[in-house]
Amino acid sequence: MTVSQYRRSFASRATLLLIDLILIAFATVLALLLRDNFYVDTSNLGSLVPYLLVTLAASIPVLMVLGLDRSVWRFSALTDYLRVMVAVFAIVSAAVVIAFVFNRMEGVARALPVLQGMLMSFLLVGARVLMRLRHEGRRTGAAVASVASPARRETIIVIGMNAVAELYIRSIEEFAADKIKIAGLIARSEHQRGRMLQQYEVLGSPEQVASIVDTLSVHGVAVDRIVIAVPLDSLSEEAKESLFALSRASNIRLDFFAERIISPDGPDGTNEGTGDDRSLPTKLAFSVDENAVGGGRRFYWVAKRAIDAMASLSLLIVLAPVFAILTGCVLADVGYPAVFWQQRPGRGGRAFRLHKFRTMADAHDQHGRRIPDSQRLSAFGRFLRRTRLDELPQLVNILSGDMSFVGPRPLLPVDQSDEAAARLMVRPGLTGWAQVKGGRIISAEDKAALDVWYVCNASLILDLRVVANTVPMILFGERPNMTAIQQAWADLARLGICSVFERDSNGAAGPGNVMG
Repeated sequence: MTVSQYRRSFASRATLLLIDLILIAFATVLALLLRDNFYVDTSNLGSLVPYLLVTLAASIPVLMVLGLDRSVWRFSALTDYLRVMVAVFAIVSAAVVIAFVFNRMEGVARALPVLQGMLMSFLLVGARVLMRLRHEGRRTGAAVASVASPARRETIIVIGMNAVAELYIRSIEEFAADKIKIAGLIARSEHQRGRMLQQYEVLGSPEQVASIVDTLSVHGVAVDRIVIAVPLDSLSEEAKESLFALSRASNIRLDFFAERIISPDGPDGTNEGTGDDRSLPTKLAFSVDENAVGGGRRFYWVAKRAIDAMASLSLLIVLAPVFAILTGCVLADVGYPAVFWQQRPGRGGRAFRLHKFRTMADAHDQHGRRIPDSQRLSAFGRFLRRTRLDELPQLVNILSGDMSFVGPRPLLPVDQSDEAAARLMVRPGLTGWAQVKGGRIISAEDKAALDVWYVCNASLILDLRVVANTVPMILFGERPNMTAIQQAWADLARLGICSVFERDSNGAAGPGNVMG
C-alpha cells in the first residue's frame, strides 16, 4: 500500500468512526431529553457531560476492536448489525462502570443508560441499513435502465435453493444485469414451489424441468441456459435424465456451476490437487464419532457456551482500560491498525476471523520493498507475544461464538490437515490441552493427538485444569509433558480412534513404526 493509499484508507476509517461517535453522542443527549420529557435543564445537561465523555472514550476502542470503523456500510448484513448490538452493550456497560467508579454517576438517572443503549442501537444500525437501501436503490435503478436496452439478454434457470444459488444470483444482479435474465428457480423439493429467493420464484422440481421450460415458452420466455447450483450427484436419476434429454433435444446449455467451483473441468474433471507437506501422514488419521465428543455430555457444551459468553463480556468490560492502553502503545509502536485478523478454520471447518494485537510493522516499506520479518518485530511486539497479551482481542471472538476459552488452538488453513479434522468438532480455544502440554515445542502429530484427546474428554474439570496450567506456561514458557502425550496416544488407540505409534529417541511419534 502506497503512502497516498494509506492516507485515504485512514481518512475513510476515521470518517466512519467520527460518524459513529456523533451518532452515539446524539443518542446520549436524546436519551436525556426523552427521560425529562424534552424539558431542557442546563444543570442536567451539565451533569451529563462527564458521562457523555466517558461514553465516547469507551466507544473508540470498542468500535475499533469490533472492526466497525472498517465495515462498508452499503454492503452491511445481519452479522454487522449483531456486531453493532454487541458494541452498544459493551460501550454502555463500560460507561456505566467507569462513571460509577468515577463519581457514582452523580446527576445521571439510572434509566438513562437503558434509553441510551436503545437509541444507540437504533441510530447505528439504522444508518447502516439506510446506506444499504440507498445502494440497493441505485443498483435497481441501473438494472431497470439496462432492461430498456434493445440488446437481447440470455435467459437462464437456476437449479438450487442454497447459498451457492444465492451467491450466483447476487453476482448476476451486481455485474451482469444487462446481459442475463433469471426466469426462475428450480428447487429439489416439490413443496417449495411458489416460494421466493431474491425475488425469484421457485417454478418446480428438477424432475419437472422439461414441463417448466415448455410452460415458460408458452409465455414467450425462451430458456438459453440452465445453471445447476447443486452437486450433480445430489440430483435423482430421473432429474439427471430429464436434464440431459432436454439438452440433447434443444439448444439449452447445461452449466454445472457448483461442480465448476470444486473442479474447473466440470463434473467429470480429473484435476488432482497437490498435497500439503505439512499434513499429517494418512496413517495418523483420527476418526471420532460425534456422540463421543466430550463423552456425549450435551448439557456441558450448552453450559460452556453460556460461561464463555458471560466471562468474555465481563473481561471486555473490566479490561477496557488495558485494551485502551495496549491500543495506544501498538499504534505508537507499529502504526494503524492496532488489531489485525487472520482467517482460521473454526468449529466444523467454518472459516472465521481471528483477531490479535499487531506485533509487527508493515511487510513493505514506502517504496514497496519487502521488509524481513526479523526487522518487523519490535521489542514491544516480542513482549506482547511472550505475555500472550496480543491474544486479548480474541475475547471478541469468544463473545461472538467463534471461539471458546478452552479448546484446540485454531491453526492456519494450510496447517489444518484433513487427517486431523476431528479437532474441529468443537470450538477452537484461547488456550488448550495441547498448548499447556507442549505447545509449539512438540510435533504436529503429538499436538493433534492431544487436541483430539481433549475433544473426547472435554469437561468442566479438564477446562479448569487447562486454565490453571496456562498461567505457569505464560510465566515459565512451554515445556513438553511426555506423560500426557503418551497417555493421549494410548487412550486414542484404546478407543479405536488412532493406532499407537512407537517413538524415536526424542519422543516423537513415528508414522512408519506402528506397534503390533
